Amino acid sequence: MCGIVGLFFKQDRPGQQLGRLLAGMLAEMSERGPDSTGFAVYGDGAPDGAAKASLYSADPNIDWTEVEIALGAAFPLAAPTRVLGSHAVFVLRAGETALRDWLAVNLPSVRVFGFGARIEVFKDVGLPASVTQRYGLDARHGSHALGHTRMATESAVTTEHSHPFSTGVDLCLVHNGSLSNHNRLRRNLAREGVRFATDNDSEVAAGYLSHRMRQGASLREALEAGLTDLDGFYTFAVGTRDGFAILRDAIACKPAVLGETDDWVAMATEYRAIATLPGAERAVIWEPRPATVYHWQRH
Repeated sequence: MCGIVGLFFKQDRPGQQLGRLLAGMLAEMSERGPDSTGFAVYGDGAPDGAAKASLYSADPNIDWTEVEIALGAAFPLAAPTRVLGSHAVFVLRAGETALRDWLAVNLPSVRVFGFGARIEVFKDVGLPASVTQRYGLDARHGSHALGHTRMATESAVTTEHSHPFSTGVDLCLVHNGSLSNHNRLRRNLAREGVRFATDNDSEVAAGYLSHRMRQGASLREALEAGLTDLDGFYTFAVGTRDGFAILRDAIACKPAVLGETDDWVAMATEYRAIATLPGAERAVIWEPRPATVYHWQRH
């Protein structure tokens, strides 16, 4: 049932309200995913040589100031830390692998939800209106963003199992559907060094794409390879530092709608989410074809 949305601005224009628009799209998906909500925003870049790390802790008593002191002793901090409830965004001079290794030893209860120059990831249990307000989505700016509302049909209603899943630098994925071979793929990818934090099949899809791209594939090539390697039914929306892509499996039983104007490209599980966008009445609207990669990129 889950609902997915995505919005990609083709170029920078003054006054673009990316977060507010994505929040409105997510609200339209409330009935499709009442259990949890998440979103990834590609905003301002971190300083040269630094990266943003979106961290989460299930411990309601966590002291993020203590975490900041410990992290700062291990990695130079490049900007003030931003704390929003159970989440915190650190800007630090560290590689993804080094950060994950350090957390696994020193703060194993803290999870990395997103890592990269531009990506920030927030997700939590609850309806879209509640979660987007809790994490200030309305006030966020950027070039593109993805969102997901989840109906937990295959795993527990937890923050960790919510989408988006980010398993590589500046890459994230939201998914509507189910993979039948995710356990085998998880074992194979784990042997190649891909790390997983949950048993969610969507995290496997994200890990698969990250692994393919680390091997040198483009996002389009990784998605095309997935048509052979990922067995199941799915609609994927994927974000990278400068790109946005959509893919449905060859049967395409999960709904998806695309809309495009001169200013933006949008994707949603149902058209009513796209209809909230400015200029939607002039947009070209179509249903993405099965087994076809749709990809937009800013240069």
